[in-house]
Amino acid sequence: MEIKRGIPVSPGVAIGPAMVLDTEGVRIPQRCIDPHDVEREVQRLRAALREAALQASDNQRIISEKLGVQYGRIFGAHATLIEDPVLVREIEALIRDNHYAAEYAVSRVMNRHAKELQSLQNPLFAARATDLFDIEKSILHVLLGQRRQCLQELDTPVIVLAHDLTPYETAHLDRARVHAFATEAGGRASHTAIMASALDIPAVVGLGEFVTDVSGGDTVIVDGNRGVLIINPDEETLQRYEHVRNRFRDFISQLKELRDLPAETRDGHRVQLLGNIEFPQEASHCLEHGADGVGLYRTEFLYLGRQTDPTEDEHLDAYLTVLRTLGPKQPLVIRTLDLGADKFAPGAETPTVEHNPFLGLRSVRLCLRNLALFKTQIRAILRASAFGDVRIMFPMISTVLELRQCKMILAEVKEDLDDEGVSYNRQLPVGTMIEVPSAAVMAEELAREVDFFSIGTNDLIQYTLAADRTNEAVAALYSASDPAVLRLMRSVIEAARKHGIGVNVCGEMSGDPIYTLLLLGMGLRQLSMTPHLIPEIKKIIRSVSVPEARQVAEEALRLETARDVTSYLREQLRRVLPEAMGDAALR
Repeated sequence: MEIKRGIPVSPGVAIGPAMVLDTEGVRIPQRCIDPHDVEREVQRLRAALREAALQASDNQRIISEKLGVQYGRIFGAHATLIEDPVLVREIEALIRDNHYAAEYAVSRVMNRHAKELQSLQNPLFAARATDLFDIEKSILHVLLGQRRQCLQELDTPVIVLAHDLTPYETAHLDRARVHAFATEAGGRASHTAIMASALDIPAVVGLGEFVTDVSGGDTVIVDGNRGVLIINPDEETLQRYEHVRNRFRDFISQLKELRDLPAETRDGHRVQLLGNIEFPQEASHCLEHGADGVGLYRTEFLYLGRQTDPTEDEHLDAYLTVLRTLGPKQPLVIRTLDLGADKFAPGAETPTVEHNPFLGLRSVRLCLRNLALFKTQIRAILRASAFGDVRIMFPMISTVLELRQCKMILAEVKEDLDDEGVSYNRQLPVGTMIEVPSAAVMAEELAREVDFFSIGTNDLIQYTLAADRTNEAVAALYSASDPAVLRLMRSVIEAARKHGIGVNVCGEMSGDPIYTLLLLGMGLRQLSMTPHLIPEIKKIIRSVSVPEARQVAEEALRLETARDVTSYLREQLRRVLPEAMGDAALR
């Protein structure tokens, strides 16, 4: 049994067979065979080894002719090793004694030898380990043939393990088949993490290297509550986690009873809980979980997976679909395009090669450089406003001038619609995201320009602490509990209150139960989060009074380190609602 610790990004516990993704996204579809098929499986293995060795010999000849004999010898060594009698006997023994499928037996043997070489801490041996992984792939490709399965063609439930998943790949996971995933890379607020939460799939990211420790079909546990991946758990651990999984399911079932109840504190203060969505169909998830509307519609997913920009009518159709689904449960806050950095669409060309895209041409900066694209979306948002409580929100504003430029473009589009006789809400509420430290510092000036703020904690944290939210190497620095972040948020909330405008938090912090008391105590009365998190946050709000929450916020804001703040908030949450900690059954 091996235990890996990473970053929990979507709650829940899943137990099942591993699907280890390689660069081609294939899996080993079968772990064991019928004992009566052992000899047939051994013959299948031997045939595959012969074919893989022939392919390696062909590669040796081709590479020798193209690059030189010295490079071709690498593949000659591969051909020899593929048919090494000792290695073949080990693989065959697993088939005969354990009734393993040939693919699984190959993966087990190759991974074990590769790990032994890697453990020697010698660059020469590490290179030989890489050779073993190459040989494993070549044999598996022959064995799998037409039996290979890709991520979109699963026929049995799996837990996906990979170095990383793109947001696009994550968005297309089949929840009926993929019960959880774990990745070596990634951070708490990466867009892959956000997608996992939106899909309600338990997930852990930022685990560091582990993929080479696992073979397809191994039993693994993903604990999305605590950020743990367990490979080949022992019987005691399996039983304990099955109990945890059942307890968590019971807790979630109890929360469903709160759907139609208001998010109201014990002393009668109402909090508006809104949903964050990526796709129009997610609006129904908001209703299922008792949301009061949509506080953040991330529209960049209209652009992903396509080679051309969406048309005005395509935008409008998406927005109207959400409005029709929500019915009276509004507002619908639409964030304008936030592409760039880690969110460029596949196939899209970046304007220039950027060495630091997170500090480059992205989000509203990109829109102000591409006015045709920007105006197309604004026209659709304005047209949708004639059919419901639609609000527009500009992301990544870093200066007052940027915001005024956006408002000027909005005014120009309004004039165009007036000339065309197109209906829209002339009093369309305009908001800005506060996700850059400069915007937080200038909150009072920005408050005079807009109708509401929405604090995007994901980016605010990474820009304040200079810690890339997608980089597991600095994951310890990236924390919503950091006093610098909390003090910036407090100043934004105070500026909004002073100028009489609304203020919301729409980052991942708003849906994390340990921060609910803090945010409530800081004066927030509107939170926007992934829909399935709403019932739990509602439960916490209904369990406390505002004076209690204020006391928690005051104490948290006095602390000097993120670690102290997190420990204190966890302690307070455990006092109010122990079930929300998700680890009671493991203590």
